[in-house]
Amino acid sequence: MKKNKLNYMAKFALVASLPVVMFSSCKKDDVVVKQPEPVKTTGTVTTVSGLGTSGFANGSAISALFSYPTGITFDAAGNLLVADQGNNQIRKIVTTTNATTGVVTVTASTLSGTLASGSSNATAIGTIASYNNPSGVVYDPISNSVFVADFGNQLIRKIASNGAVATYAGVSGNAGNNNDVIPASGKASAINPRFSNPAGVAVDATGNLYVADFGNNRIRKISTTGVITTLAGSTAGNVDATGTAAKFNGPRSIAIDAAGNVYVADANNNVIREITTAGVVTTFAGSGAIGNADGTGTAASFNHPAGVAVDAAGNVYVADTNNNLIRKITPAGVVTSLAGSGYLSLITPFNAPVAIAVDAAGTIVYVASSLGNNIQKVK
Repeated sequence: MKKNKLNYMAKFALVASLPVVMFSSCKKDDVVVKQPEPVKTTGTVTTVSGLGTSGFANGSAISALFSYPTGITFDAAGNLLVADQGNNQIRKIVTTTNATTGVVTVTASTLSGTLASGSSNATAIGTIASYNNPSGVVYDPISNSVFVADFGNQLIRKIASNGAVATYAGVSGNAGNNNDVIPASGKASAINPRFSNPAGVAVDATGNLYVADFGNNRIRKISTTGVITTLAGSTAGNVDATGTAAKFNGPRSIAIDAAGNVYVADANNNVIREITTAGVVTTFAGSGAIGNADGTGTAASFNHPAGVAVDAAGNVYVADTNNNLIRKITPAGVVTSLAGSGYLSLITPFNAPVAIAVDAAGTIVYVASSLGNNIQKVK
């Protein structure tokens, strides 16, 4: 387990490695621990890329290897971009269909980053830049660039369309919660701003960038003019309020709907929060208690939700990590389970899903399964 990985997964890895059924045929007091019955779901799960073992390899769907993928998004062409945290890279998955034969080919490649951790930038060739446990990634169609939550470096990085990598905000290796204005050069100032393990990033329709500042329990906003502010959050807690009067506990990822509302996977609080454009925070779904119950609003329950995405109709999708479950929340707050087991100890078909992306129509959901070391989809 690397030093700067998201800390909740250490607990998950330990529990998930324990055998579910334990027995001996030689003792009269044998105890069989029965596996829980999976929750009822409607989706079909298939693997897009990755063999399921940790490692690094580019290539076809049946030969590519990932290591602890924790972020996923689409680029302008509909390709998948993956924050491959354990490999310190941003990977790209391209799916093509032969017009004549109809054969579908899936190929994984490296968009940016070396295997070694670091914080070096690059002027043109992104594969010579370095990251330190990148955990979140988003494509911005306005600037035609990719933003990365560089978790271990305390940075927000920017990958231009030509592959150049720059530090967009933050000071490498220096955690803090300072707001500031990014100079016109696009680089952070000497001492400000600062983040504390930024874990997720999202962009709104006008190009403003939002950051799930995991260690600071805040949602930060970087305007198109480079002004950095705290949209909501302060110290750790679970309080619905406005702006810095609200409290989160380990916000892991964020997504934004067409109206500019921000949805937060508030992982340690086991809830999904909503923030309006005015900074008003409410609990969108989840009771706060650990569980896998479907229902409406706070009648539903989650177990460390880590990933969140929104489709064009305003439906919210959740990677419910410690339930190994993919959930869907309608705009009215109705929570249902699409695919997965619903239990920490039952890791088929997912093993710690932490990131999620959905196509505009809401018909296909893509999942980064961190301990499964692969990319899956639900239809």
